[in-house]
Order: sequence, then C-alpha cells, then structure tokens
Amino acid sequence: MNNALLGAAAGFTATVPMTCAMEVLHRRLPFHERYPLPPREITERVASGAGALHRLHERERLGLTLLSHFAMGTAAGTLYGSLAGDVKLPPVVKGAAFGLAVWAGNYLGLLPALGVLRPATEHPPRRTALMIAAHLVWGAAAGLLVDRLTRPEE
Repeated sequence: MNNALLGAAAGFTATVPMTCAMEVLHRRLPFHERYPLPPREITERVASGAGALHRLHERERLGLTLLSHFAMGTAAGTLYGSLAGDVKLPPVVKGAAFGLAVWAGNYLGLLPALGVLRPATEHPPRRTALMIAAHLVWGAAAGLLVDRLTRPEE
C-alpha cells in the first residue's frame, strides 16, 4: 500500500486519541474558558456562512463536527505519510513535530486567513496549550502508526 494511503489511515486513527485528549483537557479548563473547542467553532462558522446552521439540530452539529475533525486528521495524515519517509528522526518525534506544524499552519495561518477562526494568539493561553497538546498527541500517534504500517514484517 502506498505511504499516502497508510498516512491517511494513521491520521484518521490518530484523531481518536487526539479527540479524547481534547475532551479530557477541555473539562479541566476554568468554566469561563469551556466554550466550544475549535473543531466545533469551525464547523459552526462554516455552516453559518453557508446559511445552514439554523437548520441543524444538536446531533447534526455534533456529527458534522466529528466528520470534519476526522476528515482533517485524515488529510493531514495523508500528507504526513507522503513526507515521513524522507525525515530521519524517531517516529514519535517526527510525528509530534508534524502535529505541531499542522497546529501552527492552521491556527496561526490558514484558519485566520480564511476568516474562520481567530488566530491562536487571541485565544486564552490554556486553550491554546490544550490545542497544542492535542496536536502533539495526534502527531505522536500518527508517527507511530505510520512507522508500524510501513515497517517490513519482522
């Protein structure tokens, strides 16, 4: 199987521990910082821009949030799988560094540039730390999974 496809599978799978980390850390935030996390904010902003938010029930909003969150994890994993073989670092380090790059590229660049989300520098530090930690979890998991999936059978 090619590395991009293996990366997609790893990225999708790595989104599970990432999501769990986000939920656990979100509950530890002070009450006034427990507003919806970025995947929900992004989904609702896009749905609102499309004129569909008011027609979505809670279960549909949650479903779209999870769908978009896992789609992003899969897409990032596809890119990671394509690039990972060229970097000579331990899988966890390589993956975590990529996860951090995904966070920075999205939360400091792409999402603010598209007007979808304020830059991370304008969010409370604890929420920013939560999202960085979640992306490190995603990256480390994706790195381990890609390494395992691309390593020849022993």
